[in-house]
Amino acid sequence: MSGTESMPADTRQPGTTVAEPASVLLPGHDVPLGRYTTVRRLLPQRPRRMVGAWCFVDHFGPDDVADRPGMQVPPHPHTGLQTVTWLVEGEILHRDGLGNTQPIRPGELNVMTSGHGIAHSEQSPPQHPPVMHGVQLWVALPDHARHGAPDFAHHAALPSWQDGDLTATVLVGEFGGVRSPAVVHTPLLGVELRGHGPARTRLALNPRFEHGVLVMSGAAEVADAHLTPGTLLYLEPGRPELTVRAGEDVRLLLLGGEPFDEPLVMWWNFVGRSHEEIAQAREDWMAGRRFAPVLDDPAAPLPAPDMPTTRLKARDRHGRTSG
Repeated sequence: MSGTESMPADTRQPGTTVAEPASVLLPGHDVPLGRYTTVRRLLPQRPRRMVGAWCFVDHFGPDDVADRPGMQVPPHPHTGLQTVTWLVEGEILHRDGLGNTQPIRPGELNVMTSGHGIAHSEQSPPQHPPVMHGVQLWVALPDHARHGAPDFAHHAALPSWQDGDLTATVLVGEFGGVRSPAVVHTPLLGVELRGHGPARTRLALNPRFEHGVLVMSGAAEVADAHLTPGTLLYLEPGRPELTVRAGEDVRLLLLGGEPFDEPLVMWWNFVGRSHEEIAQAREDWMAGRRFAPVLDDPAAPLPAPDMPTTRLKARDRHGRTSG
């Protein structure tokens, strides 16, 4: 998994005399996911690889899947991370090596914690809605949590609050005085913001957090940057509030968290700390060790790609190598 090669554009206004935290507009790029789905990958990128512990952001759809299979990702492994799946439209059936079989539908949240290792599959059921639209996110587990047992949680209802024509649904963390039931292992935030009509609001932020904003549908002005689907606006720590101007039927995703200072090695579906750790995870997957099989899924497990010929290096959140 590699970032885009194009350098991001800085959205700071020229000539300003006020020292404000920087905002950087990061362009996404298309990546195939399985045989039938293409996603817009917004993280990791160069030079901004993370927002807090959010280390991977894929936005897919809205796609017409009325006459297509929809998402079809066969059993595959994960280590060192949590997957967070949020749908706006469609349906995906999650199966994993813990024996869970869980449909996920719009307004529901799946959080899977890989710990030392878990395998799962993600597939649209044969009879599925005609449109698929959502996000899948990865959260890097800190060192104290990444070797634990795998886990899975499904949240059918999440807290929300209203500010005029803007509805905020709290997926992860605490925002606007309400807290998500989702369990995470670092200070983290994930909020869906939906504008039902022209709206202008100021949202209080935790100034210790860095933040990222992406548009899932519609268009909005956020921190003086014009956002449409396909980009992510990165905001450095130090902002106590965020100005949002949204048109009708706009859906935004606000991510945030305390800067994650542990260097990571991210390769294929694994998040680790060293080349040797990633190589061992790949070897275990291919040998049928460590990862319990995904039950009741007839699809063949996804083979791991070959390891690169050069040594994998840990990178910090700015993309700098260590060691």
